[in-house]
Amino acid sequence: MTINIKKCTLEDLRILQEISYETFNETFKYQNSPENMNAYLERAFNLKQLEKEVSNISSQFFFVYFNNEVAGYLKVNTNDAQSEEMGDESLEIERIYIMDKFQKHGLGKYLLNKAMEIAMERNKKKIWLGVWGKNENAIAFYKKMGFVQTGAHSFYMGDEEQVDFILTKTLI
Repeated sequence: MTINIKKCTLEDLRILQEISYETFNETFKYQNSPENMNAYLERAFNLKQLEKEVSNISSQFFFVYFNNEVAGYLKVNTNDAQSEEMGDESLEIERIYIMDKFQKHGLGKYLLNKAMEIAMERNKKKIWLGVWGKNENAIAFYKKMGFVQTGAHSFYMGDEEQVDFILTKTLI
C-alpha cells in the first residue's frame, strides 16, 4: 500500500473536475434532489471556476494517491480565499474528499495532516472547516481529530439552504 500527495496545477483541471464531481456526488446525492445536485456541481466544478480557484495564490489543491490511483483531494485556503472571515491566523480546509472505494484506508487523516502541516509552516494558530450538519460520519471523524464546533453558516445546494457546522482546531 502506497500513499502519495501531489499538488494540483492548471494541467490537472480535468482530473480535478472529475474527482470533484465523483466524490461530491458519492457523498451527497442521496440527501439532495438531482436538480439541486446538478445545479451545485455545474456552478462549483465547471472548468472556469476550478481554474480560478487553482490560480488563486491563497488556495492550494492536493491529490491523494492510493497505489498510484487518484483517490481524493484536499483544498485549503488562507487570507481572503477563506469562505468566512477568520483572520490571517487561520487556515481553512474547504474541501477534503475521498472516493467511496478508497474509504477506510486512512486517506482522510493523511490529507488532514497535510493541511495541519501547511498551517504550521505558515504559522497559523487555528485550522477550521465547514461540514454539513447531516454528514454525521465526517463530523465524528473531525471531532476524533480534535476539532470542536465553534459556529455554523448557511450553505446553498441549488435553491435549498442547508446548515454547515464550523469546526475549529487550535494548533500549538
